Amino acid sequence: MAATAVRYLRSVGAATTTGPGTPPEALPRPDLRAVRDDERLPVAPEEFRRVLGHFASGVTVITARDADGPAGFACQSFASLSLDPPLVSFMVARTSTTWPRIARAGAFCVNILGAEQGALCRGFAVSGADKFAGVGHADAPATGSPLLDSVPAWIDCRVHAVHTGGDHLIVVGRVEALGAAQEGEPLLFHRGAFGRFTR
Repeated sequence: MAATAVRYLRSVGAATTTGPGTPPEALPRPDLRAVRDDERLPVAPEEFRRVLGHFASGVTVITARDADGPAGFACQSFASLSLDPPLVSFMVARTSTTWPRIARAGAFCVNILGAEQGALCRGFAVSGADKFAGVGHADAPATGSPLLDSVPAWIDCRVHAVHTGGDHLIVVGRVEALGAAQEGEPLLFHRGAFGRFTR
């Protein structure tokens, strides 16, 4: 995995080493590659979404801070990846306008949303709006990425590697810091609607 990360960083012209306390250099946006006809599944996109919608997932907001200020987007494709080293991953569409800002920052914070934060998620799912208007946040301790107020849990990461996956990018982050509240139910997404976990 480390070798893959180094190859990625070199391919985009970023430094592969930094001194202690030195922030990583910003990563430029990777080149987008069109999906070829022979890569398309013989499945209608609508049917693909309908069937996969039966898989319930948690909901997060991925945030970063670049020279233009805070950036973020709602993301349900977040997952833990590795315990040693501590790695997490998320997927983002290659057409995303927020991803290039996260790539330039070289770091991000995963804000895991609670059951009452559906409206917050909707705000970060809208393209082109000021997503941080009226949203309280602080600096995550390791990277300075926006840590949203009142989230049940958060994971502060640096970009470790980026892989292509069809029309999405698979972003791997190395965990630098994390924390969680003692209580709080998760916000769930299932078949196009928000829900909550009941014991």
